[in-house]
Amino acid sequence: MCASKVIRINPTEALLKRRLRKHLSLLGFSRGKNGSLSIPDNSKSAIRVLHAPQRAEILQAQTSFIERKLPKLEHFFASGKEVNPEKIQVRIERVDSHTWQGDLFRLASLTWAVPVSSGFGRRLRFLVWDEQNGKLVGILAIGDPVFNLSVRDQFIGWSGDDRRSRLVNIMDAYVLGALPPYNKLLCGKMVACLVRSVEVYKHFQKQYGSTTGIISGESKNARLLAVTTSSSMGRSSIYNRLKLDGVDYMKSIGFSGGWGHFHVPEELFEDLRNYLRLNGHEYADFHSFGQGPNWRIRVIRAALASLGFRGDMLKHGIQREVFISLLAENSCKILQEGRGQPKTRNLLTVKEIAEAASDRWVMPRAARVPEYKDWSSSAISGLIKANYGLHSADLEKRSVK
Repeated sequence: MCASKVIRINPTEALLKRRLRKHLSLLGFSRGKNGSLSIPDNSKSAIRVLHAPQRAEILQAQTSFIERKLPKLEHFFASGKEVNPEKIQVRIERVDSHTWQGDLFRLASLTWAVPVSSGFGRRLRFLVWDEQNGKLVGILAIGDPVFNLSVRDQFIGWSGDDRRSRLVNIMDAYVLGALPPYNKLLCGKMVACLVRSVEVYKHFQKQYGSTTGIISGESKNARLLAVTTSSSMGRSSIYNRLKLDGVDYMKSIGFSGGWGHFHVPEELFEDLRNYLRLNGHEYADFHSFGQGPNWRIRVIRAALASLGFRGDMLKHGIQREVFISLLAENSCKILQEGRGQPKTRNLLTVKEIAEAASDRWVMPRAARVPEYKDWSSSAISGLIKANYGLHSADLEKRSVK
């Protein structure tokens, strides 16, 4: 009689596989032929649903913060009746950590329908104020760019070596936009233009102009030559045709490849990380800055491979439109050759940009759409909480089907 072969099943692996499959199915993902993920459609509503777990995690973690800080800072958010489009006067304020300005920035970022990244590495954060009433127009923040972005590298004309030595001169706008009621007046376009301002250029130069690379240990002599950004939901209506007085403030350079990790929530990520730790994998705790900007992606990819998943489930398929703002007339030339002095003669101040943007977009919009006056600052709390409620309802409907 032949002895039967015993197949041992690792319960931890089996549980992780089931949880991952269930989570992705709940979001609406299916598996493509090559093992990568396939999304139901590219509509904005579908993209919002895909971000639901990430959004819910952030808001649940921020509940205590919101309850403590919003009552103290709510008066900085404007009501429509407090805004006079003809008298908008814009200035930017650098935000430092552990300040009330930092708390206000954090609250404002929670009003975004798609969760906002906290950035990594080098970071500059700004509040955008309206001097006429002391209210918050919007927020912007730039941080270290992703290392792999093919449309950016093709636009510049970079080889791999070029990118490694000169990426230090590029930042990415990971938060960029206007808050209600200013967003109803197209002030999102105004805020986006401020990335290409004298003030932002000088803040970068002061903070990072003579730093030493953590990884390379070399003196960088960094200059802010370009800022990239990407739309959160496919093609962007805010950044397209962003031009003032014949100068391009944002230029579309293509679409991202649809890679990322937002669809893996924190709890599931930690379980994948613990799984790697149990198996003695170095990526589990290899996460200090300077050990690679894509640590989270590395952890997920390594865990999925160990679990036996075919293909790359980090390719979620949401292609975001990518834009670039060139701060110097010769930015591309310097980025290509690695030498030269930036020609920044046509950079304008925040005040000058705001005035031009007001004439171009804000005033015409105010005349056409006076409904901005109906917005009440007391609705900010509801806006933050409504995002969570909407996404939860969408998930529940999807799970019932």
